[in-house]
Amino acid sequence: MNLSARREVPEEKDPVVLPPAHTAPNTSPGAENAMVPLDSEVKEECLREDLKFYFMNPCEKYRARHQIPWKLGLQILKIVMVTAQLVRFGLSNQLVVGFKEDNTVAFKHLFLKGYSGIDEDDYSCSVYTQEDTYESIFFAINQYHRLKDITLGTLGYGENEDNRIGLKVCKQHYKKEATFPSNETLNIDSDIEIDCVHLDLEAFSRNPQDWKNSSFFRLEFYRLLKVEISFQLKGIDLQTIHYRELPDCYVFQNTITFDNKAHSGKIKIYFDSDANIEECKDLNILGSTQKNTEYVLVFDAFVIVICLASLILCTRSIVLALRLRKRFLNFFLEKYKRRVCDADRWEFINGWYVLVIISDLMTIIGSILKMEIKAKNLTNYDLCSILLGTSTLFVWVGVIRYLGYFQTYNVLILTMQASLPKVLRFCACAGMIYLGYTFCGWIVLGPYHDKFQNLNTVAECLFSLVNGDDMFATFAQIQQKSVLVWLFSRLYLYSFISLFIYMILSLFIALITDSYDTIKKFQQNGFPETDLQEFLKECSSKEEYQNESSSLLSCVCCLRRKGSSDHLMLIN
Repeated sequence: MNLSARREVPEEKDPVVLPPAHTAPNTSPGAENAMVPLDSEVKEECLREDLKFYFMNPCEKYRARHQIPWKLGLQILKIVMVTAQLVRFGLSNQLVVGFKEDNTVAFKHLFLKGYSGIDEDDYSCSVYTQEDTYESIFFAINQYHRLKDITLGTLGYGENEDNRIGLKVCKQHYKKEATFPSNETLNIDSDIEIDCVHLDLEAFSRNPQDWKNSSFFRLEFYRLLKVEISFQLKGIDLQTIHYRELPDCYVFQNTITFDNKAHSGKIKIYFDSDANIEECKDLNILGSTQKNTEYVLVFDAFVIVICLASLILCTRSIVLALRLRKRFLNFFLEKYKRRVCDADRWEFINGWYVLVIISDLMTIIGSILKMEIKAKNLTNYDLCSILLGTSTLFVWVGVIRYLGYFQTYNVLILTMQASLPKVLRFCACAGMIYLGYTFCGWIVLGPYHDKFQNLNTVAECLFSLVNGDDMFATFAQIQQKSVLVWLFSRLYLYSFISLFIYMILSLFIALITDSYDTIKKFQQNGFPETDLQEFLKECSSKEEYQNESSSLLSCVCCLRRKGSSDHLMLIN
């Protein structure tokens, strides 16, 4: 059968068989009975040829029918455009993140008295006397009042949740408490009271120092829980203009917390800055910045068109593959009176097409968000980054599909497919042991080791140990305040490292190595044939491909593989 004369997508109806031109049609009764097996054979051969063509790679399809691989060309173009879009957006996002971090560091130096530039653990700094506490509170308030005279940035005052400009100072304390440590007695009402005061700019102007003498700032430290100072500032990121982009307007919600919940003689000072990007109300920028933004929006729109075309083509291919599978299942059931195995059913579902569809959807949504961000209608950089970053990851992973057309590069894909079920079952069993060590380390070593203070850090520390990272530091940082805990930590760490590195990790690698050896043997001796592959081998006539070198594609891209391995790799 001549492949170049058939359609790419076969119809459901049977082909019409015409009698030869030099033979008169036979109208005898016996001819009708002879047509039945003839139609059946032609239908079977047609199905076999459709299946062979479906499982060809783009180069083989081009040699068979001179069908230009539009999807392949479109995917190559999409890789270039999506990567360029991501790089451009990544550079812009770096400016946003850098501006936020720089402002947070500047705010700590502006509003925290005695800030050294390095945070103490998870808090910024600490105070140990009542005098230092008062000085730190008053210092932050005075710095806010003098902001326009001392800041180096483009900062201004912002409105709080009450639509008022100024500082909001709140203090939390127990309702009633009387402690006598010398007598080891305690009288406490655990109900918490919250008192707040608002200091606006007019209050600073009228009474520069009177607010310090108010009764609100007479703190009773024996029942004080915390003091919280919150205020808003506004800023404009002007560095984007140098990169031909429109500037962003920011609103910083800053909070300074003096934490005295422990009543340990040490008040921890936390500084938190939450930056939100808002649309600038009036932008009047001269130069080429506005025109450059329009070019970026046009490029993003073209990326959306390319991804939409790729989405349509891949969805169409999956739909046609499902139709072809239905034809094969029905034919197999009619001829052999049994159902096709699940492995053959899944051969028709091309996982790479599913990956491309997911990538295209994420790219389209991310590009729309990026266009809105560029137009300053949206400010959700994080969601846009996740969508574009993940879609680009899937796009580059999809390149492996085309390398898989060659037997040498196909080993990675086949090894991953063969080892994945065994690896997942193995990880499920090893995960139970891992969780046991995680909970044990957290509850026992948490009070004595920084890396075991919470479940998240414990899991990260153990994972680092499995990979041989930071072993000596983990052993050395354990506090030797308790001999029993110190001995337990040694037994805990030695047993975990020995079990996971020498046994579990070695078995994990052995599973993958065993799958790799199996694939290598199959490539040398032949893969086990399924019903689908046996059906494809039953070819009644030998196919002839046209070897005309008519284009650059056939010279550069369409490299023939060895015939002995063609039937072993059913990758579309």
